[in-house]
Amino acid sequence: MRPFPDVNSGRWQVSSGGGSEPLWARSGRELFYRGPDDAVMGATVESGAGFKTGRPVRLVEGDRYYAGLTSGAAPGRTYDVSPDGKRFLMVKDAGTADQSGAPPSIVVVQHWVEELRHLVPR
Repeated sequence: MRPFPDVNSGRWQVSSGGGSEPLWARSGRELFYRGPDDAVMGATVESGAGFKTGRPVRLVEGDRYYAGLTSGAAPGRTYDVSPDGKRFLMVKDAGTADQSGAPPSIVVVQHWVEELRHLVPR
C-alpha cells in the first residue's frame, strides 16, 4: 500500500501471500482484497502519526464465488461491500454444485417511475 498523491513517501505490505481486487471499507478503517486462493480477505487499518495494518482475516471462501481475474475474464473487482462493511455482494459461479435446478435469471424494469405512476394513482 502507498499513500496518495505522494506515492513515494511510504510503502506498507498488507498481505504476505499477495492479493488482488483491493477495496476500502467506507469507514476507511478496513481494506478488503482477494487472496491468492480467491477468498475475500480483510485487514484493519490504523492511520494517524504512523500507519499500521492488522493481520489479514479470511472473510469469505473463494471456491463458491466468481473470481474474474483467475477465470480469464476481463480485469475488475468481482465483489462489493455494503456501506456498513458487514456484507458482501458477489457473483456466484454458475458452475457450482449448490445451485438450484432453476436457470439463472434477472428482471430489469426500465422506466419504473412511469410504471409506478400508472399503478398508484394520485
